[in-house]
Amino acid sequence: MMVRLCSAIFLCCLMAAVMAACGGSADVDRSGSSSTVVPVPTVAAAWNESEALRIGTSADFPPSNFINERGEIDGFERELGDELCRRMGVECSWVQNDWVSIIPSLLAGNYDVILSGMAATKERDEEIDFTQAYLPSSPSAYVALAGSDDEVINGKVAVQVNTIQQDYLTEAGITRVIFLPGEDPVHAVRNGDADAAFADKAFLQSFVEDSGGDLVFVGPEVTFDFQYASIGVRENDSQLRSRLNAAIGAMKDDGTLNNLIRKWFGEDADTF
Repeated sequence: MMVRLCSAIFLCCLMAAVMAACGGSADVDRSGSSSTVVPVPTVAAAWNESEALRIGTSADFPPSNFINERGEIDGFERELGDELCRRMGVECSWVQNDWVSIIPSLLAGNYDVILSGMAATKERDEEIDFTQAYLPSSPSAYVALAGSDDEVINGKVAVQVNTIQQDYLTEAGITRVIFLPGEDPVHAVRNGDADAAFADKAFLQSFVEDSGGDLVFVGPEVTFDFQYASIGVRENDSQLRSRLNAAIGAMKDDGTLNNLIRKWFGEDADTF
């Protein structure tokens, strides 16, 4: 114990001597009459356009974003992000991040934008900024096992955490089960752990179609009154936001965005 204590004291003294020899700590401004501690930034530095644009996504929300059989990030938003980078004349790289921490990771500088089916809600807009929408407003819906009636939506409803659907169920006072990954609410219905799942209808559509009749839509569709979906950027990245808006606008003008939406969501999908 005495050896550890002496070693610690020696190390502290050594570090102090080195700092004194080098002119002091890098966190202290000694140019004035008194020392001033330089604050540690709470928001990551703005994107440097000479570097690759790092795009964060949850990769668990098909057909918007998912991991394909080759282990790569794929889907509508992968193709959209790559095209936006091409039009902006920059390289891009993709980063997979859990949905529950996707905004904190953006603010921490782990990537430069969020492209992950995110709705521009008032609460999120207080933390980050958003581009114009790249997907029209889409209804949310309930799915349940075949033979279920509409009353199941008042039972145990599975929903992804930190979503507009979770907020809606909370405000409605509906008993719910919260799961983290995007596909888990549907699995909960199949396994009998929940009576219904509530999510974006476009997301649920493929599960219903691929279920062989085991899953059906029940209850009413719910439409939310805000922009969906948009790219999230840090508030100090207004120049990047403007460039993304210009690229999204160009894709709308020449029809590329609508063609991409139909490719991934079907010919009957809502477009701009």
